[in-house]
Amino acid sequence: METIMNALPYLMKGLQVTLYIFVIAIILGFMIGLMMALMRLASLKVLNWTAKIFIDAVRGTPFLVQLFFIYFGLNSLEWISFDRTTAGILTIAINAGAYFAEIIRAGIQSIDKGQAEAARSVGLTNMQTMRYIILPQAFRRMLPAITNQSIISLKDTSLLSIIGIADLMQQGGVQVAATFEAFKIWLTVGVIYFIIIYFVSLLGSFLERRVELR
Repeated sequence: METIMNALPYLMKGLQVTLYIFVIAIILGFMIGLMMALMRLASLKVLNWTAKIFIDAVRGTPFLVQLFFIYFGLNSLEWISFDRTTAGILTIAINAGAYFAEIIRAGIQSIDKGQAEAARSVGLTNMQTMRYIILPQAFRRMLPAITNQSIISLKDTSLLSIIGIADLMQQGGVQVAATFEAFKIWLTVGVIYFIIIYFVSLLGSFLERRVELR
């Protein structure tokens, strides 16, 4: 127990880094996903195909390859310089964005086209129709999938320690090296991840209940 209590402050510092990266990356990822989803639904083929290529490329390659490409590959170019945290945030955001894009697209397409036609018949523009009519209804349907993808992205943050980010995983490794108590430290790290992921699941369930009541 003493080993865990001594390691806990360092693990909490790592957890702060993990949550910081996760929150920013998920917000950016949702914005990327929304933009890509709207491009996929656009009538202009160049937008449609650009979004499709992006989504297929991200979903068709391993997360670690994306992380190494952004941190090591892009950083090898003279005019690009990402620090570890920025590279981690970008990788999580881009990866999540590709999956969010398909979730959002499916949610939008699940709404009856008659509602869009009715909105335009009363004078709403396409943008207003999407913002006030389609997206609010679609969001209710895609919220469970968004929550699930967010949990997956939270788990993916554990891989960022490979590029030296002082997150929960790396702090766990440091404590194992210092104490030689691998079982206790990694068990504690696992419990911390479980608690955070469980909290995200509860938050998703709470939001689902709230939107169903409206």
